[in-house]
Amino acid sequence: MQEEKDLGVLITNDLKASSQCVQACNKANRVLGMIHRTIVYKTKDVLLRIYKSLVRPHVEHCTPMWSPCYKKDKLLIERVQHRFTRMIPGFSKLPYHERLEHLGLWSLEERQNRADIIEVFKMAKGWSAIPLESIFEFSTTEHLKGHTLKLVKHRSTLEVRRNFFTEKLIKSIDGTV
Repeated sequence: MQEEKDLGVLITNDLKASSQCVQACNKANRVLGMIHRTIVYKTKDVLLRIYKSLVRPHVEHCTPMWSPCYKKDKLLIERVQHRFTRMIPGFSKLPYHERLEHLGLWSLEERQNRADIIEVFKMAKGWSAIPLESIFEFSTTEHLKGHTLKLVKHRSTLEVRRNFFTEKLIKSIDGTV
């Protein structure tokens, strides 16, 4: 398999994000290990600030470009945050979702979906170099319930197309699986 790195994102010839997920998780886990070994004063506030500034950027860099579509990749990335939340004193016995609630964090998958939606918002407002019309197709039907920005979801047989940014985003907005 051939891969090329551009702006810190690994792009493979099959356009799957698995190698990027592995690379991002390895970097984030190395930083978590360094934090665990070197930080002595491990309070919730201190560790949370360090996590947000040093670890999370590794697993969230350019997520609209490469966000994982396979369950194994999503779990791999989420495991980084699992590991971090267990590092906080008194949190290791709590279930993961309770740890997230106590820390005021979202799951990394929720944050990736949010990043995708923010990127489309920037395109719609003209704040992005990529115009919305260049990657999305708008519906031409008459029944749009008061707005003109209904996006068309394409039928596709190729997995690469189904997991492409535009189709994945429309699926997450619709709530369809």
